[in-house]
Amino acid sequence: MSANQANQSGQITLRKDVSFNGVKVFSATMVADRDQLGEKVTAWIAANKDKKVTDIVITQSSDEAFHCIAITVFYWEERS
Repeated sequence: MSANQANQSGQITLRKDVSFNGVKVFSATMVADRDQLGEKVTAWIAANKDKKVTDIVITQSSDEAFHCIAITVFYWEERS
């Protein structure tokens, strides 16, 4: 598998150099939750040292009332 990343024109570019077999998504819409999102990702990475992070994609989406931030962590986990 390879991670995907949107470029500035909104197209998805397949990144053949990034392998992963797991994905963890962190998201928040409330201001206080968005402020803590980075710390949550950092804590998850620290608690999951058996997973090798291969890529991180940050996405923002908005509508008239809400702003959402998503941090998607792609990782490789050795399986036995």
